[in-house]
Amino acid sequence: MKNTENKIMVKPYMLCELSNIYGISRKTMSNWLKPFEKQIGFRNGRYYNVKQVTVIFNNLGVPFYMEN
Repeated sequence: MKNTENKIMVKPYMLCELSNIYGISRKTMSNWLKPFEKQIGFRNGRYYNVKQVTVIFNNLGVPFYMEN
């Protein structure tokens, strides 16, 4: 039996990358992150850093990711 589940790496991600991982639009991702803005903090440029991504995964849950 082939294991189709892949692990999500905790690394810097852009908003569009996070929305793709969760399978939602960027606008929906932004709305999901709003309640946690203080915990997440400001992005430095386009990317959320590793600590910020960890906070996002802890609050929203680690997404299930499967390769096509």
